[in-house]
Amino acid sequence: MEWYTRDMEKTAVFGGGCFWCTEAVFQMFKGVSKVESGYAGGTMENPNYGQVATGRTGHAECIRVTYDPSVISYIDLLTVFFGSHDPTTPNRQGYDVGTEYRSLILYQTEEEKNAAEKLMQEVNESLKDGTRVVTQVLPLETFYPAESYHQNYYKENQSAPYCQLIIEPKIEKVRKRFAELLKQ
Repeated sequence: MEWYTRDMEKTAVFGGGCFWCTEAVFQMFKGVSKVESGYAGGTMENPNYGQVATGRTGHAECIRVTYDPSVISYIDLLTVFFGSHDPTTPNRQGYDVGTEYRSLILYQTEEEKNAAEKLMQEVNESLKDGTRVVTQVLPLETFYPAESYHQNYYKENQSAPYCQLIIEPKIEKVRKRFAELLKQ
């Protein structure tokens, strides 16, 4: 049965600020088999962290989520995406500032594009404070995996101050908000 599930898996690519945070969030969900940190949405081929951090490559820190759509839907992933970061702040998430931290959905099909745009409209309609979603919705051209030391960062560095002060509170918020979708 494992071969069947692997053949049915899909991928989704999101940029929601620091990829260490978004990776840690999406790794918690049922139906998600892999989350990989990387770079996408820009023009430079094969960028590295130092190049992306300059803000001149056009790339954002992103994650590529491999998931089983029979367990967790793309809509569920989008809902978690919008519920786990602030999609109303341009080029910023918390203390991380720059175009590489922008809110970004990179779609692979017209159905994904339409789903993202519809959910963005719903989020905008729910906002009563005058803010608006600034998330970019762009076609995925290429996803470049980040360097190995960025992969599974939270899992391998939980005692690091950044993990304790920034990632852990985000994870707790998401656990409470999306408990029904979490792995057991």
